[in-house]
Amino acid sequence: MISRSALTRGSQLALRRPDVSKLAQRGFAAVASPKASYEPTDIAGVKVAARDDHGPTTRLAVVVRAGTRYEPLPGLTVGLEEFAFKNTQKRSALRITREAELLGGQLTSYHTREALVVQASFLREDLPYFTELLAEVISQTRYTTHEFNEEVENVIHAKQAKIGAVAIALDAAHSVAFHTGLGAPLYPTANTPVASYLNENSVADFADAAYSKANIAVVADGASQAGLAKWIPSFKAVPATSAEGLSNTAASKYHGGEQRIAKTGTNAFVLAFPGSSLGDAKPETAVLVGLLGGESSIKWSPGFTLLSKATAAAPGAHAHAANFAYSDAGLLTIQISGGAAAVRKAAEESVKALKSVAEGTVSKEDLVKAIAKAKFDLLSGSETGGVGIVHAGANLVHGGKPLQVAETVKALESVTADQLKAAAKALLEGKASVAAVGDLYVLPFAEDLGLKV
Repeated sequence: MISRSALTRGSQLALRRPDVSKLAQRGFAAVASPKASYEPTDIAGVKVAARDDHGPTTRLAVVVRAGTRYEPLPGLTVGLEEFAFKNTQKRSALRITREAELLGGQLTSYHTREALVVQASFLREDLPYFTELLAEVISQTRYTTHEFNEEVENVIHAKQAKIGAVAIALDAAHSVAFHTGLGAPLYPTANTPVASYLNENSVADFADAAYSKANIAVVADGASQAGLAKWIPSFKAVPATSAEGLSNTAASKYHGGEQRIAKTGTNAFVLAFPGSSLGDAKPETAVLVGLLGGESSIKWSPGFTLLSKATAAAPGAHAHAANFAYSDAGLLTIQISGGAAAVRKAAEESVKALKSVAEGTVSKEDLVKAIAKAKFDLLSGSETGGVGIVHAGANLVHGGKPLQVAETVKALESVTADQLKAAAKALLEGKASVAAVGDLYVLPFAEDLGLKV
């Protein structure tokens, strides 16, 4: 048996090592620096942003200004998303799949209301291959009839069948808030006659309009700017501008209003207000979202956030707040789902909670917690890559610059109770966008909640 004295001597020797002693001196309360921001530049006419934490993996994405906001016909963005990594002029879909698997890579495509993202995650040393592949996908994809009929169309129908009440309510809230543009649904509903608009030719025409250097940004997380610059010439086949150009490029305008949709099953209710945009980030909005919160992130605690307390008074209801940031607009939402009676009660309590913030009743302790939550949401979203990549690319393609993480953290830390009070008061005094989906006999009207529409 090893004696206690031997263990003690070993511990002392270990602590004499420089690296271990520094770690011991740092202590548990030390704060690590936030991850670096993306460094933007322009290489051969392509907008590029990269940041490097010198890790073993890389995430590379082409962010295209081709979200549902810009599609001239419903379903084209989803069609373009599903054609990604299918047959190109150089490679078959089977070859792309097998090569990516041999390199241990992951391929994905998805879209938001403003952007289409074609993305690859891979080992750091395989950057040349995947840069070339992404360039090939957006410049040389073949939009074939058999792939549309056998794969793309079927996937779209499958996604339509999965659209739930909350997604429908969010689409409805965006619709009454912005009408056209950002008001277009994220996915065409099952009742949308996409067959009248969507085929391989219309998707190819949309690709010609969207895939140009003026509409794309290449964003890398886990690669140096110098290393990425060597392979950007792979995008030389992408035209500088498109002949047709994108439609629906008018600036967003907030309207407000109310929409009610009858539906059996789960009920959903969305309260929405003008929020913070990518181009005009308001730290008080992020802190307000943190204060409203939703379900507790700690399983044995009911949570400090106002919406967690609101749903405690409405068993069976689920609620959370989120700010959807776009290039020229934002939408702060409170999303509630559950049984009709519980949703109604949670909606009433949510509005009361928002009014309490406008009356200045937020405690100092809750303000500190809300700021900490806003910082965590910002940093975790930036570090995991998905949110950071989309925001960085969207900012670049719309003429802005990527989010400066350190500056934004400082701005969050400086938010005061008075700023929070003013932000909540402005929301309640303006027009709301309200969407109800489910049992309309029970779900409230905006007027019942004391909101202006």
